[in-house]
Amino acid sequence: MATTATVTSTTTTATTAGPAIPDPIMEAIGHAVTEGRVGDRASARRELLGLWSEIGVTGDPLHRCSLAHYLADLYEDPAQALAWNVRALDAADAVTERRVQEHDAGLHIAGFYPSLHLNLADDYRRLGSFAAAAEHIQAAEAHAPSLPQTPYGDLLRRAIRQVAEATARRDRSPRRSAPGSPA
Repeated sequence: MATTATVTSTTTTATTAGPAIPDPIMEAIGHAVTEGRVGDRASARRELLGLWSEIGVTGDPLHRCSLAHYLADLYEDPAQALAWNVRALDAADAVTERRVQEHDAGLHIAGFYPSLHLNLADDYRRLGSFAAAAEHIQAAEAHAPSLPQTPYGDLLRRAIRQVAEATARRDRSPRRSAPGSPA
């Protein structure tokens, strides 16, 4: 589930001195995400991996968080998705509120965390690590008040409940509604 979905839909960076300026990395991430969503997942993965090489592990945390979050969705294997979701959460911890606001005044870093923890919980659940999944579900639930009262926020709250229920049942099967799930 991509809480950062609105991050890549806005392809400019706001400045305090005047009009927004293009953010080519966010534009490229958005392009790859769109490509992946219309079915060319392999190409989207290649594009995002190329961008990751360009950004580097010490690059702009907003870029790293967004890219890793979406790249994880392009892997059906929960172990591969987990590696990218861990990177996304680590990068989110380095993103400042100011940086998020520079990108899009309507975003807040707190709103990223429910989805990031949800994705980690789902990966751990699918791998059979139910205690780790439960920890991340608790974190997602703790951050859920940051979600907007919109259909998107409702979608994430519903997914958090679904993963919590599947974790309690010790169900390792993929969720049909999860990003990266086979259609």
